[in-house]
Amino acid sequence: MTIAIAEDNRMAREAVLSKLAPYPDVQIAVMAANGSELVSGLAERKVDLVLMDIEMPLMNGIEATKQVKERFPGVKVVMLTTFDDEEKLFDSVLAGASGYLLKDEPGEELYKAIGHTLAGGASMSASIALKTLNFIRESGRASAEPCILSDRELEVLQGLKSGQGYKQVAAALSISEGTVRKHVENIYRKLEVNNKVSAINLAAGKRWLA
Repeated sequence: MTIAIAEDNRMAREAVLSKLAPYPDVQIAVMAANGSELVSGLAERKVDLVLMDIEMPLMNGIEATKQVKERFPGVKVVMLTTFDDEEKLFDSVLAGASGYLLKDEPGEELYKAIGHTLAGGASMSASIALKTLNFIRESGRASAEPCILSDRELEVLQGLKSGQGYKQVAAALSISEGTVRKHVENIYRKLEVNNKVSAINLAAGKRWLA
């Protein structure tokens, strides 16, 4: 198993290396301090899987995951982060991540997750898996209702659901980024939510989104 580690914090990098040291079948081919370094490294060295931090300078882990999946589709990505909030989880999955682990996972669990992911599975920390199940349950409870969003608001939300950022949504709809943000504000107000994940989850549960 040949892997890459993308992590800007030196102590965190050393912690990952220490956890994987007992497993000689895990070879570290690329070490990167940000997403840009990672993508450059993958162009030079073949790896099977990336352990990806989220908050990094120059290019964060979510954007880096998108680029990795576009340029190196055979490479698996597992997020390894301190963040357990829904929006980062949701954005990571949309970007193409095959797993989402918290940094406090012990070495044995990290090793198992790497093998499980490379075998075609999806690895998640227990608390993250619970959040995911809650998303599904909440979506399933909502029944189809008359849509309270305008056609344009639905187009904006559909773009966000597909993984586009505000700038990409604006370009696709031929409107300004500021207009997109205004639509998002209106969506939050109408749905009585305060983040993108909740808005998408609620609208999808009500069958307003494709």
